[in-house]
Amino acid sequence: MPKNTKVTQREHSNEPVTESVADLLSLEHPMDYKSSQMSMGLSPGSTAPVKALLPSPDPDAEDGRPAWNNKLEYILAQVGFSVGLGNVWRFPYLCQKNGGGAYLVPYFILLILIGIPLFFLELAVGQRIRRGSIGVWNYVYPQLGGIGVSSLMVCGFVGLYYNVIIGWSIFYFFQSFQYPLPWAECPFERNGTQAIVVPECEKSSATTYFWYRQTLNITSSIDDTGGLNWKMTLCLLVAWILVCLAVIKGIQSSGKVMYFSSLFPYVVLFCFLVRGLLLKGAVDGIAHMFTPKLEKMLEPQVWREAATQVFFALGLGFGGVIAFSSYNKRDNNCHFDAALVSIINFVTSILATLVVFAVLGFKANVMNEKCVVDNAEKILGFLNTGVLSKELIPPHINFSHLSSEDYAEMYAVIKTVKEDSFGQMGLDACLLEDELNKAVQGTGLAFIAFTEAMTHFPASPFWSVMFFFMLINLGLGSMIGTMTGITTPILDAFKIRKEILCVACCIIAFLLGLLFVQRSGNYFVAMFDDYSAGLPLTVVVILENISVAWIYGTKRFMQDLEDMLGFRPYSFYYYMWRYVSPAILVVLIAATVIEMAISPAGYNAWVEAEGAESFHSYPPWALAMAYSLIVVAMLPLPIVYIVRHFNLISDGSNKLSVSYRKGMMKDISNLEEQDEQRFILSKNPSEAPSPMPAHRAYLGPGGTQEMTNTNYGTSTKTGYQNIGSPESEL
Repeated sequence: MPKNTKVTQREHSNEPVTESVADLLSLEHPMDYKSSQMSMGLSPGSTAPVKALLPSPDPDAEDGRPAWNNKLEYILAQVGFSVGLGNVWRFPYLCQKNGGGAYLVPYFILLILIGIPLFFLELAVGQRIRRGSIGVWNYVYPQLGGIGVSSLMVCGFVGLYYNVIIGWSIFYFFQSFQYPLPWAECPFERNGTQAIVVPECEKSSATTYFWYRQTLNITSSIDDTGGLNWKMTLCLLVAWILVCLAVIKGIQSSGKVMYFSSLFPYVVLFCFLVRGLLLKGAVDGIAHMFTPKLEKMLEPQVWREAATQVFFALGLGFGGVIAFSSYNKRDNNCHFDAALVSIINFVTSILATLVVFAVLGFKANVMNEKCVVDNAEKILGFLNTGVLSKELIPPHINFSHLSSEDYAEMYAVIKTVKEDSFGQMGLDACLLEDELNKAVQGTGLAFIAFTEAMTHFPASPFWSVMFFFMLINLGLGSMIGTMTGITTPILDAFKIRKEILCVACCIIAFLLGLLFVQRSGNYFVAMFDDYSAGLPLTVVVILENISVAWIYGTKRFMQDLEDMLGFRPYSFYYYMWRYVSPAILVVLIAATVIEMAISPAGYNAWVEAEGAESFHSYPPWALAMAYSLIVVAMLPLPIVYIVRHFNLISDGSNKLSVSYRKGMMKDISNLEEQDEQRFILSKNPSEAPSPMPAHRAYLGPGGTQEMTNTNYGTSTKTGYQNIGSPESEL
């Protein structure tokens, strides 16, 4: 704006506002008032800072809110937040467990029915209201302002243990710079004059032993803390330093980090896919993935797990989606963004699953060949001792080059002839299908199954470095979104420096995270993963849906979207938001509660003497801690509702202001001459051919009364509801 205008001159003075419509129209450059904010709570003749009365030259920065440097940074941030470790180890596990290719059908259906609509809803409210999760839901319906606080609590819980996984990846990353890899073979220990394999490793495997003993040094139960694991404590510290450096400057720093942390994992996945397809047995793994077991689609459990995965894959309810979109321009096409990010997320899950099944197919072939060799030696022993007759062995079988098919033929003959004593021989069937059906999820997939497969790769340290560097980047992208979901609402409510807040959050989170780097820390990671997010987030999202579709009003929200985007979204979204998505979420909540009620609450403890996991029930204190995570995360919802319902705290409704809306004109008349305040709003010529009707009825978010002009005298304030940006924070 030119410096010589009256508007600019009065910004630095405390003079009463007396400019007329003609003064505003005399500006040399056209202005877009679609997002500016104006206080209407002044009595005639009163004085106030002019910044509260005039739109700023940049309508998207009237509150000093930062903005993305470009659209690519924003898309990469949303992709980095939604595409995380779950795409690499959770989705392949569910695909393997729930019928291979058949699982993709319910997943895709539910992605269309609840994933994209709810993702679009969060993007739209964040972009329209330009606040974090607390401010957004305070604005939409103050009595449900606890939604934002609950999502912030869940972000805190998830961030605490999620960064521990990044710490584990950092440890494996640095351990990968050796040849052979330290988890390639079992270590030896001295027994007198002899060196023998460590019994714990011999009973399990080299990679399993390295994970539980060398990395976690885990205790045998959750009751035994075992003290801090100093190696993991240092790795956790490094992880929090990385997160702090990535988010300390807000989106200006995190946006730059996303160029690498979001794109690099795709480079690694493509490299692994090419390498994996060249491995022996990779085709078997991929064929196993895409062989649909259609009968699985009839099981309710498959649909429940598909809905849960869709729900968490897009990061719904965490507040990170809303926080990122709140830094957008108001006319950004968030409908396109919702579809694009959702599709990228789905394609990434498929890509990661192809990589995982190719590698697991290779591992299954290696393990199957080992099984054949071990059992062939047993059969040779039986032949040499006369337990088996050599006539039972087909003449074409060569024990020095025994294939899986030859072993299967020999196994079938022996089983038929020695039916009575066959069980005592201890022979295994060595079926490739059995190896492929062994479902490995979560940390077991990344730190046991995948690491074991990589020990058989040529140049295994290189691939190990690449894999764990990819996990660090995937985790970092999700942690940036999680931290943004925490810091943005706090920065909106309390105007403090981002740097101070980020450093304080990271220090506090590191100190609280020491719970997870005890020797028993892995059990607490599993507890937080099971209880801190699932049910609370589902409740948060259904309340988000209800507050927009049923309280604020779906028709009104659709009209807001049309004003904001310049086009009306498909009617499909109307029916999804109003009926389908809430119904599915109710079923999902019910299924989750039933699952928690019928499933025993416990954890898989590592038994050193057996070299295997064993299920243990939670002791009373741990069970109370697990359920308290759910209660604490959901507690803000009833508390805020009660205190707002009974007016125990202000919801900010006494702050009357007007925010200019695109496509709306308001004529304010009957103003006294000495306090003339007239405003003309219109669309930019480039955005629409003609303005909307001048006196269009609009229902405010907090009530059902149509907004109209109000006459007032010397002591009466205007009756305008705030319709542009939230005026209250919790």
